[in-house]
Amino acid sequence: MADELDILSTPGAACRAPVGVFDSGVGGLSVLGEIRACLPLESLLYVADSGHVPYGEKSPAYIFERCCRITDFLLEHGIKALVLACNTATAAAVAPLRARYPDLPIVGMEPAVKPAAAATRNGRVGVLATTGTLNSAKFAALLDRFASDVQVITQPCPGLVERIETGQLADPQTRELLHGFVQPLLDQGCDTLILGCTHYPFLKPLLRELLPADIQLIDTAPAVARQLQRLLQGRGLLASGPAHDCRFWSSASVEQLAQVLPLLWGSTAPVNYFSN
Repeated sequence: MADELDILSTPGAACRAPVGVFDSGVGGLSVLGEIRACLPLESLLYVADSGHVPYGEKSPAYIFERCCRITDFLLEHGIKALVLACNTATAAAVAPLRARYPDLPIVGMEPAVKPAAAATRNGRVGVLATTGTLNSAKFAALLDRFASDVQVITQPCPGLVERIETGQLADPQTRELLHGFVQPLLDQGCDTLILGCTHYPFLKPLLRELLPADIQLIDTAPAVARQLQRLLQGRGLLASGPAHDCRFWSSASVEQLAQVLPLLWGSTAPVNYFSN
């Protein structure tokens, strides 16, 4: 915390402080890319908690404990805002995190039920997500609030996150697994599919091959980047640049994250080990 206080007490330094982003693994890189596109002057720190992936099968208490450790680590590196680039972490931990860190702007993720309900033409929306997200009270509240006039059909996707973690985005096993998840939604007439996990946008090219052309895909990452922009602007924390290179940490193999960065992030970068 001392580093954070030192940075933020320096006049003008708060705007230059980085934004921290984390996920249970590499999925949050899809959000990180949207943040970079929306806020190119912001310096970004990213933690992939791949040593504990997937969060979707973990208890809320376990997930909250991981979120606190990562948040403390990022605060030590002087972040001015935090993005939980994980639907499951948001569902389990965003409320207690905001209570624990009341002065830290925190942006979370949630399945895009509201825009999907507005986009569907026939009133049937499918949700691809982890078990943890689908079983959460936060997801149930989203359905109650925004989906009263549509039919929402959920599909847990065990095993899919692990395929994406290793960069296997279009191999036969991933194709077969994904087909097994989307076909029941198509059979039930869904014309709109929510990508309810930050890992899943990396499968958009494969989904476009598997789905009819008129099926709409909805993900939340662009809205998260815009919400971060609004929060920073509202607090006078927008950076004026130039941005530092994004810094990466992984709680699993740093070599594995370094190998998939060119595929999922678009460039190579050094990766440090996160041991907390």
